[in-house]
Amino acid sequence: MDTFLKTSVSRRTVLGAGVLGAAVLAMPNILRAQDKSLKVGVYGGYFKDSFDKNIFPEFTKATGIAIESVAEPTGEAWLVQLEQAAKAGAAPADVSMMSQVAMLKGQTTKLWTPLDLAKIPNSKNLIDRFVNKYPDGSIAGIGAVSWYITLVTNTDVYKEAPTSWAAFWDKANADKLGLLALVSNSFLLEVTAKTFFGSTNALDTEEGLLKAFDKLAEVKPNVRLWYRDEAQFEQSLKSGEIPMGQYYHDVTGLAASEGHPVRSTFPKEGGVQDSGCWALSRASKKVDEAHIFIDYMSQPAIQATLSRKVGTSPTVKRELLDLSDKEFAAVSSDIEPIIPRYDLYTTKSDWLNQKWTELIVG
Repeated sequence: MDTFLKTSVSRRTVLGAGVLGAAVLAMPNILRAQDKSLKVGVYGGYFKDSFDKNIFPEFTKATGIAIESVAEPTGEAWLVQLEQAAKAGAAPADVSMMSQVAMLKGQTTKLWTPLDLAKIPNSKNLIDRFVNKYPDGSIAGIGAVSWYITLVTNTDVYKEAPTSWAAFWDKANADKLGLLALVSNSFLLEVTAKTFFGSTNALDTEEGLLKAFDKLAEVKPNVRLWYRDEAQFEQSLKSGEIPMGQYYHDVTGLAASEGHPVRSTFPKEGGVQDSGCWALSRASKKVDEAHIFIDYMSQPAIQATLSRKVGTSPTVKRELLDLSDKEFAAVSSDIEPIIPRYDLYTTKSDWLNQKWTELIVG
């Protein structure tokens, strides 16, 4: 598998991976004692291999805490396993990286042990939206990595970059688009709301959601492919067969750097920023070790290394990073992002999927 595909597969299948530098934290002596360990849930394959090789040994060197990595399945299967195990008082992993929707679903059963920010001093580095909170304000999770979906084009077909998501609706682009196939991973309702109705607040009501669905339905004549397989769209974008669409900013930039005629554009309405969180199972007894791990991963130096080596967008404030303008632009943007309405995918999931099939992809 080439690096382009590996990056593509690793990001979405696994919510990010990384190669760490030798960042060292001063840890309390008591936690340097032998037999300190932590089970961390990571996705199998490339992601787990990368963590096992590059991240966990550095963390252990810095803290004296041994890591046992646990391969977790993709999607929400891991959430179900964690829930069932917690009911029996067991933790298949102490800390796991979870999607935002899984975070919200886990909140409803209080699956996540609230985190103590006093024990995560590096949490002060985080952008506010990457601190995941319970309704009562306690901390459910801490942002691990993030990434962007942007407007991508083939540069042979489109000599000039589009400036707005509205390009998707332009009749000149009939039968030219590749768009993600699911309501819950394309975030096209949010894109529609921000582009045509001012903000994603337009999705607060069912009436607003239906207006967004109706507007989004107007894009259908322009769609050549509703894709689930990233590699399929990737190849079609590079060849020019499907010269416009939505895709992952980092992967597109990597393809461009390898000489392919593609570009990623942050529209004036912003790119869509998705992310994953570190969360601690309520059944875990390794609370101190978990806090040290999450604090370690929240260092600006670690976040910068993740950006350089993996292409993830930092979860910490830009001014704390030593990334050059070019390095930052390769993974992120100063344009205010479109943040997915994760709440809708937990409270109205069935209804949204039904309407999506009826009105958009049916």
